[in-house]
Amino acid sequence: MKRALLLLSLGIATLFISCGKQDKGCEPMTPASEKAAMAAFCQANGINFTEHSSGILYEIIAPGSGITPNSSNLIYVVYTGTLLNGTVFDATANPVSFNLSGNLIEGWKIAIPLIKKGGRIKIVIPSALAYTCIGSSDGSIPPNSPLFFDITLTDVK
Repeated sequence: MKRALLLLSLGIATLFISCGKQDKGCEPMTPASEKAAMAAFCQANGINFTEHSSGILYEIIAPGSGITPNSSNLIYVVYTGTLLNGTVFDATANPVSFNLSGNLIEGWKIAIPLIKKGGRIKIVIPSALAYTCIGSSDGSIPPNSPLFFDITLTDVK
């Protein structure tokens, strides 16, 4: 009986400690609080941005033509993802496909439909619409990091 009670107590204590570690220091940033850094990045990199109501800053380099993607589409893109300090965390040389309603960061779901097939867009996404205060699972994107993407939409199906 004492052993069972001890195991139950250890289990509960572990649960509380685990939950505390997950929440400790995880305070999401608001898009407004990151706007100055995002705008400075755009200015330093020659991006003549427009601000979306979501807080995303973007510049449409080429609008494309034909199909405008929606949540039911499979999109094919070539892209480079960069932290605002210039560190490239992901890039593709050949088109990769994603379901626009699938497991994508919210910033992509908002920004990709701003262009059509063949279009190119540069976007700076606030961390709240990317990996929030958690960061990426592989550690390449720190918590509360706004992200820059240069995306070419090669196909929409």
